[in-house]
Amino acid sequence: MLEIKKKTNGKEMIIGLAGSLDTTTSSNLEVVIQSELSNIETLIFDIIDLDYISSAGLRVMLLAQKIMNKQGKMIVKNVSSKIMEIFEVTGFADALTIE
Repeated sequence: MLEIKKKTNGKEMIIGLAGSLDTTTSSNLEVVIQSELSNIETLIFDIIDLDYISSAGLRVMLLAQKIMNKQGKMIVKNVSSKIMEIFEVTGFADALTIE
């Protein structure tokens, strides 16, 4: 199960993720990314409560990064050591801006 919390402040959007971002749930996040980023210049993923991310979840994060490269910036915050390990093994630690 994945919980997605969105907060928009002007041209900034914060997306909080809790639970598992996997094959079953990644399409829910993809819908948000495809439909709600048009006027956003700063996208922040707060993943403090994200327990698991699969390759499908990584693909959606990459999609968000590609969109934001064209119109602003994307930051990933509050990454647990477990998720950071996945980012490092897959090379996403170098591709994403992680704070």
